[in-house]
Amino acid sequence: MKDKPRVIVLKADGTNRDEEMAYAFKIAGAEAKIVHVNDLRLGVDKLSNYKILALPGGFAYGDDIVSGKILAIELTSFLQEQMKKFIERKNTAIIGICNGFQVLVRTGLLPFRKIGEMDATLTNNDSGHFECRWIRVKANEKNASPFLKGLSSKILMYPIAHGEGKFFADSRALRQIEEKNLVAFRYVDEGGNPTQKYPDNPSGTLNAIVGITDPTGRILGMMPHPECFTRREQHPNWRRDKVKVDGLPIFENIVEFIKKT
Repeated sequence: MKDKPRVIVLKADGTNRDEEMAYAFKIAGAEAKIVHVNDLRLGVDKLSNYKILALPGGFAYGDDIVSGKILAIELTSFLQEQMKKFIERKNTAIIGICNGFQVLVRTGLLPFRKIGEMDATLTNNDSGHFECRWIRVKANEKNASPFLKGLSSKILMYPIAHGEGKFFADSRALRQIEEKNLVAFRYVDEGGNPTQKYPDNPSGTLNAIVGITDPTGRILGMMPHPECFTRREQHPNWRRDKVKVDGLPIFENIVEFIKKT
């Protein structure tokens, strides 16, 4: 177990997909532990015990007020020092999926690593309702994050399940995100082209953005659920079609990066 990077899968009341996240990291070669945020607040466990922080999807605290806000406040208020020390280490990684992505944006860790300062948000889908479907995305080949290694040439299929998945930022922040190549994933059509058309872009998200990284590439947030597609049997057409498993490579890339550092 010593050569396996330790992953903390952080949960709060209302979080789900935490077991899927832990399983994804387990089969990718890491040692994952699901920890309630209260255990960090009470000192039962510490972020310093881990190399990878994973924020899973779900509805932390019922998405009261807005999605991810209460957990984000906990991280920026009660656990800010631990979070700062964690991201200052060069041998750590953070991934936030769906609700976890919303939390990372509301903490300010995404897109610009400014804890406590929001430069973007994730808001209600343009469709006006919860979207639960399989979608196509493509990784941005200009983003240098090691977590995206080997993904940029492919159209990837992932499931989504969210009501507040529209990425939004003002023109200044959006321009910086694009200029610094912080976009990780975009919604694409059948031809692999970024799209604003529904349902290929189910939320109406700006510039088709559905995932971003920070400038170091060591913090990744995305709305789709790669942790829910780490086995071919999880795809709805696995019995009929040739299915490639698109979710697992992200977790393998994160684990490989941590092992190398």
